[in-house]
Amino acid sequence: MHGQIIRQISNLYTVKCDDMLFGCQARGKFRNMKLTPLVGDYVTINPDENVIEEIHPRKNELARPVIANVDVALIVTSVKKPNLDLTLLDKLIAVITYNDVKPVICFTKLDLLDEKELETVNNLRAYYEMIGIDVVYNYEVTELKRLIKDKLVVLAGQTGAGKSSLLNRLDDDLDLKTQEISEALGRGKHTTRHVELFSIGEGLMADTPGFSALDLDDMSKEALRDSFIEFQEYECKYRDCMHNKENHCGVKDALNDKKILLSRYNNYLNFLEELKK
Repeated sequence: MHGQIIRQISNLYTVKCDDMLFGCQARGKFRNMKLTPLVGDYVTINPDENVIEEIHPRKNELARPVIANVDVALIVTSVKKPNLDLTLLDKLIAVITYNDVKPVICFTKLDLLDEKELETVNNLRAYYEMIGIDVVYNYEVTELKRLIKDKLVVLAGQTGAGKSSLLNRLDDDLDLKTQEISEALGRGKHTTRHVELFSIGEGLMADTPGFSALDLDDMSKEALRDSFIEFQEYECKYRDCMHNKENHCGVKDALNDKKILLSRYNNYLNFLEELKK
């Protein structure tokens, strides 16, 4: 039978075949192949023995959270408590774009902002939308459901950003456990103990542990550059321009003309240095 892995708890995989669920383990041959089944994988199972026989080719996979065949990465981004982290946001966008997944930004906790802070977030939203990234606020439930319809969606973002709360907002029946931000640490506590896909708004969504750090080890400098999609709109004198030290750089000219967000460019330079090290 053919199906999709929708849940993993330790070495037990729940596979959905049509409307039936099977608790399966993986064949030992996958260890020899150095291949591990992932949530999101399309697989062939033996329902009599409750084992996964074959893992079908993946269109993509993410290392953190560990999931395969993702259509959309919904980057849940708190604007306060924890404070807005544009460095993490841009790093997530870079890695997600590199993995051929569509990034969508969801800003949360806007009710904690004053008028000036809200204006800043509105301006950020306008910029990211201008460069082609969908942005929603967490209370825009209808728009969120439109974006995830018929898609496999992974939630990403810092701990305490409100991922579980967002899922509860989209579907009251989930009642996922949530915890308040620890004032002492300035960060949240992990509330999700496994990877699981939920049927929400005619799509599949994964709720996964939050995290506050992400590395770029798998990316080349050129891949990092190309993941900043707005840079591709500007011509440089040199075809292989890295937009940092070269003269006659169209990206730096656009930055001076305030066509490129300063925080984006600075984050790009910082990530470039991170790769060099």
